[in-house]
Amino acid sequence: MRVGPYDVAVTNLKKVFFPEDALTKGDLISYYLDVADTMLPYMQGRPISMERFPEGIRGEGFYQKEIPDYFPDWVDRVSVELKGDRSQFQVVCEKAATLIFLVDQGCITPHTWLSRRERLDYPDKMIFDLDPPGEDFEPVRRAAFLVKEFADDLGMPSFVMTTGSHGLHVIIPLDASQEFDAVRTFAEAMAESLASRHAAGLTTEIRKEKRKGRIFLDTLRNAYGQTSVPPYAVRPRPGAPVATPLSWDELHDTSLHARTYTLKNIRERLSMKGDPWKEIARWGISLVPLADRLREQTGLSRWTS
Repeated sequence: MRVGPYDVAVTNLKKVFFPEDALTKGDLISYYLDVADTMLPYMQGRPISMERFPEGIRGEGFYQKEIPDYFPDWVDRVSVELKGDRSQFQVVCEKAATLIFLVDQGCITPHTWLSRRERLDYPDKMIFDLDPPGEDFEPVRRAAFLVKEFADDLGMPSFVMTTGSHGLHVIIPLDASQEFDAVRTFAEAMAESLASRHAAGLTTEIRKEKRKGRIFLDTLRNAYGQTSVPPYAVRPRPGAPVATPLSWDELHDTSLHARTYTLKNIRERLSMKGDPWKEIARWGISLVPLADRLREQTGLSRWTS
């Protein structure tokens, strides 16, 4: 398959990846080709972890971080430092040809770092991962609006996305001027304050048995080497749901849930509404000027730049 200036070898296009929906590898490739121009800006410069299902979602799946030796030279990569003075090369998906090559390898979902290759220790976004304790999506919607309200009070821009799995991600775009430890501590302070204000519905308790049906304000992704699903990525679940950026107004729709948008309807959405996050990069902020405001809001003094 010719993708831009590259010849990408693709095989078994009729292999069924989503049996319940009769969707094939070829259907997945077609989708990623269609959305590449919209999706790739969110992946530029970011190491990825490949979530692979070579035999489709009913087969065995696995995550793969290190780039295999057989990947073609034109697939971009970056050396990532690991513990113990080790390092490994990981894929950086910066062009449509790479995206299609990954799908041919059975990668249904590429998960991206929160930082970019030029400054891997400095994230350019903060993430609050909100998942419901059960099937009811309403508590997740309420939790997302509470995070937005808190962010608004601090003067922080915020964006929301369905994950295509169970819940929502609330994203705060950053200017990549603080390291992961500072960003994570800031996020933890926000989460702790929110949980104390709304103790009946929110918690920062990591242990599931102690959450007692409350929404876990998960800030664990805000760490070096952690990943998140990028906008417009397909998830390996029945229905082929797609992680979809929303406007905050759309979140008022009580019929919305984490898997509303799928491989079968996401193109129509994009053609009608476009990408509500297309200007997100312009909103990146520094957390340093917000430190005093955070201390006033939370009563916590442990965050430093």
